[in-house]
Amino acid sequence: MTARIGYAAGAFDLFHVGHLNLLRRAKAECDYLIAGVFADELLVATRGRAPVIPLPERLEIVRHVRYVDEAIAESLPRKIDAWHAAPFDILFKGGDRRGTPKGLALEQEFSAVGVKVVYFPYTVHTSSTALSRTLELLNSESGELVSVQSLH
Repeated sequence: MTARIGYAAGAFDLFHVGHLNLLRRAKAECDYLIAGVFADELLVATRGRAPVIPLPERLEIVRHVRYVDEAIAESLPRKIDAWHAAPFDILFKGGDRRGTPKGLALEQEFSAVGVKVVYFPYTVHTSSTALSRTLELLNSESGELVSVQSLH
């Protein structure tokens, strides 16, 4: 039997239990899990902001999560490009994409190359975006408007 290779991508910025849940669930569905960690410039281009934690540190954190077999930087915006770089059998995504035009297009594109798309629900009580906003609020309340990125 051939090993099933899974791919779970994310910013993994301000690593929290939601990230851990995604990686744990993904590993339960495959034999070998690759975690794609979004490059800083990809986050700026797609989300309009830089991560709090720089890419080399996020890669190091994710690489040491016991559910992850391999962590790679993802710098191209299309998931199919990630598949070409490191082929996988299952793509794990957040449940917010299920049934959306982007999600349906993703499913169709990956179906053509034999990849199954599996959706997981988000851990609703925490997110890196909320954590980052909280840090920025705390910085602004202290009288200093300090960008979280300048803390490096």
